[in-house]
Amino acid sequence: MTDQSTPAPDAAADARGAIPRDNLTGKVLIAMPGMTDPRFSHAVVLICAHGDEGAMGIVLNKPLPGIGFAELMDQLGIPTEGRDPSVPVHFGGPVEPGRGFVLHPLPEGVPDDEGSGRVRIGGLPLGVTTTRNILEDIVQGRGPDRAVLSLGYAGWGAGQLESEMLANGWLTAEARDELVFGADNARKWQDALKSLGVDPLALSSAAGRA
Repeated sequence: MTDQSTPAPDAAADARGAIPRDNLTGKVLIAMPGMTDPRFSHAVVLICAHGDEGAMGIVLNKPLPGIGFAELMDQLGIPTEGRDPSVPVHFGGPVEPGRGFVLHPLPEGVPDDEGSGRVRIGGLPLGVTTTRNILEDIVQGRGPDRAVLSLGYAGWGAGQLESEMLANGWLTAEARDELVFGADNARKWQDALKSLGVDPLALSSAAGRA
């Protein structure tokens, strides 16, 4: 997925969460300053699935400029009848950019429902739904109280994510609510690093001297 040819400084490799040891489903990836793919510069990515065959994630902090939810519903032929739910529209990743993924709360006790396109992300109270029904429910006021619509996703082949992490391309952190649904996208990268005890300014400065 990424062209990770410029590793970050060795000191960053010692940060907690630098090397994957377990299944990362439900965790977030934090791009290191040496990330060479501009699509993932300063990205925070929620890992929705991770296994032997690869991984799939959704970028959390890159809103799509000039695209509103109501406008997108009109393009999809879903009548809004003057409603404009406050659902942000994000760049979810470069794979299948025409496909929508709705991130939303999924309380404990509510079962997964793969038949309807709804899947729980790891053990989190968080789900992702890919069917049109949830968009119609949101417009009609029957949907989840919070949601983010992401177009596209990030994908890794077998062993690719692990290789990028061993090359110091990513750190991992917990998928806190504010990282998923918070409105201040410009601060999510810094806040995710700070949750690990990493100073973003020091990290960026060290990368610039590499």
